[in-house]
Amino acid sequence: MTALREYLGVWRMPGGKVLLVVGILARLGIGMTPLALLLLVQQTTGRYAAAGLAGGLYALAGAAVSPIAGRLADRIGPSPVLLVTAVLHPLALTGLILVSRGGGDALGAIVVASALAGATYPPLTAAIRRAWTDATAPGSGRHALRPAAMAAETSLFELVFVLGPLLVAAFVVLTGPTAALVFAAVVTLGGTVGIALLPIMRRWQRHESAEPARGLGPLKVGGFPALLICVGALGIAFGAAGVIVPAYADQHGGGDGLGGVLLGVWGLGSAVGGIWFGTRRPAMALHRQFAWLLAAVSLSFLVLTVMPTPTALGAALVIGGATIAPALTVENSLVGRIAPAAMLNEAYTWMVTVSVAGSAAGGAIAGGIVDHPGGLPWAFTFAAAVLMVAAAVAAMPDGSMARADERAARDLREALAGYRA
Repeated sequence: MTALREYLGVWRMPGGKVLLVVGILARLGIGMTPLALLLLVQQTTGRYAAAGLAGGLYALAGAAVSPIAGRLADRIGPSPVLLVTAVLHPLALTGLILVSRGGGDALGAIVVASALAGATYPPLTAAIRRAWTDATAPGSGRHALRPAAMAAETSLFELVFVLGPLLVAAFVVLTGPTAALVFAAVVTLGGTVGIALLPIMRRWQRHESAEPARGLGPLKVGGFPALLICVGALGIAFGAAGVIVPAYADQHGGGDGLGGVLLGVWGLGSAVGGIWFGTRRPAMALHRQFAWLLAAVSLSFLVLTVMPTPTALGAALVIGGATIAPALTVENSLVGRIAPAAMLNEAYTWMVTVSVAGSAAGGAIAGGIVDHPGGLPWAFTFAAAVLMVAAAVAAMPDGSMARADERAARDLREALAGYRA
């Protein structure tokens, strides 16, 4: 009952319902657009290489521009940035649909339109997580709900990666990838506007006691680069899994359909684990929790190396997936602790950028390993090794992340004591 009360408290917070429900609907494009874009470009040009180029530029453009949008949101507030990108992104997708009609002869325009679509995607995840951080600030009277709020956000966000591909598949069967892109554009527009107009977004105020970001911004903050190393490691592992699991399914005669199902149950396991973890109150410091959880995710990859059948792999993915959302929950909580208040949006966007870059690298490396005979177990081992290195970085007792976490924890205790006085 305590767990239920905490999540009800999150649900009843001002703007809580919109952040949880509309926040997921608004971000369905994250799970839909990359796949729909790939299918559309391949269908219209007849070339997988062209589809891969367009998809890669979509992802890279988004990763490159995201920190800039985050810094702008820290300076002028999230609402203007969200409203502008809410309009620009659907326009870019519309342009992509139109130029793709030219087929292979329009490849240059398709590539440019794909990059523009990626660059204009609204910084929703950063804005939403910043909103949860502000709504559960020490002086809000709701600080005790922050773990549950972050767990709900992280766990529900997993549904984007489960529902998104399923919706694309349904549109492709019924009409085609163009309809999937149109739907993604519409929900992004409507959902982003709904989020941008929330009072917590519109009434944003610059933190007067904090200097705005300059130069490298949060990258200069003690502990944040170490945290980004861990974020990159998780991205590498997730990108590798996106290649390894479908390859495993294919080698066992299941094809792409089975690969999608296996990745889907992995996401469901993560969501369940995150909801459970959100009501726990571990006594250990956040950076140590992060280290243990990274090690647990690493071990879950090692277990996958010995799974003999797709059924066994699916069971292992459900169980191992239960460690993912808790790790991401602690990761997001560490951002809120380590990054200065005036740089939070940019800090959260850096997390997205590094994760996307890591995912691309992980997928490429894993693909090379899988192509070798007997490479599947080694690809899982590669991902596990990267995560274990990240766990070691987070676990360093005298490391920059530990010092930053301890300093932030001390400041938090003093702030809470001041509000109680």
